[in-house]
Amino acid sequence: MQHYQRIRDLREDNDLTQEALCKKLYMHKTTYTNYEQGKHTVPLDFAVLLADFYNVSLDYIAGRTNFPKGSADAALQDDVRQIIEKYTSLTERNKGRLEQFLDTLCEQQCEDLYQKREAP
Repeated sequence: MQHYQRIRDLREDNDLTQEALCKKLYMHKTTYTNYEQGKHTVPLDFAVLLADFYNVSLDYIAGRTNFPKGSADAALQDDVRQIIEKYTSLTERNKGRLEQFLDTLCEQQCEDLYQKREAP
């Protein structure tokens, strides 16, 4: 995902128009529109300002991660992060299938542990 798409998504997710955001950030609408449309590269200082404004990481603004909170998400192990990224790419139907499968696995594991405890 390009960073300009990410900043647009963040703005829309926060129910802000370009005009409203520009007023809050004290900037000209044309400048912001050019960033959001990918016509100009977002300067680092502005990316930092956006990250602080939306309370997300710079990596999220840059599209380097799909985790909005870089510092909290950095603690996740790589294998867990990969699983989460795969899960988020699934359709809603396949997410439901996976959740059912996980429920079945967990039930089976509990049953296996119970049987081991009860065995003489």
